[in-house]
Amino acid sequence: MLTLKGIKKTFNKGTVTEKPALLGVDLHLDRGDFVTVIGGNGAGKSTMLNSIAGVFPVDAGTITLDGTDVTRLSEPQRARYLGRVFQDPMRGTAADMQIEENLALAARRGKRRGLRVCITREEREEYREKLAILGLGLETRLADKVGLLSGGQRQALTLLMASLNSPDLLLLDEHTAALDPKTAAKVLELTQKIVTENGLTTLMVTHNMHDAIRLGNRLIMMSDGKIIYEVSGEEKAKLHRADLMAKFEEAAGAELASDRMLLG
Repeated sequence: MLTLKGIKKTFNKGTVTEKPALLGVDLHLDRGDFVTVIGGNGAGKSTMLNSIAGVFPVDAGTITLDGTDVTRLSEPQRARYLGRVFQDPMRGTAADMQIEENLALAARRGKRRGLRVCITREEREEYREKLAILGLGLETRLADKVGLLSGGQRQALTLLMASLNSPDLLLLDEHTAALDPKTAAKVLELTQKIVTENGLTTLMVTHNMHDAIRLGNRLIMMSDGKIIYEVSGEEKAKLHRADLMAKFEEAAGAELASDRMLLG
């Protein structure tokens, strides 16, 4: 479903602030893979996701989504293939629009639009059913402005919107980092439910080692713009935080005093 081949990206090239961010990243995701990505600040995690989403062009390498080379496509052109949830709950929704209007925009992403009734009765009923899955009572608040929702409710709504059309690839960029622990746990529970039930191919960046180990079928670790460690299947299921710390030390050739150094 996703293949990265030799992806390189350097910011501010040729200046005193030049910063190499990705140094020839190779990655392959099969359909249905749920891959967690972990690493310290500046490791290249978010840069890799932004490269896939087309936020900025890469300097070298190719990005292929479901057999289509999207390397030179713009961010809007890639929107039809991708669902994305950001770290900031405010970024994934339009605060001044109603819940049902946000869902309608997500449902129409990448499709041709004409002059017709904005939201049909059938669509409204579908939105109610999908919102009920979240267990947050939003199915009774379709006409409420999204700006009235809490951060956790908005993030859950964004997650639903991102997965509404079963995208080829779901990108989750530390999507629970700005939430309190209880709300973050709820959003992660919904994430696992939505990804599993829809069989979505997913790439999730996180700073939480416990979540990285617990969720998904594969885990990759990045450092200094490279993938330095990968684990999957039963080996991943048997991992503990101490094991992951040891693997980082081994792969990165660095000594860590605590997981705070790994997780930034």
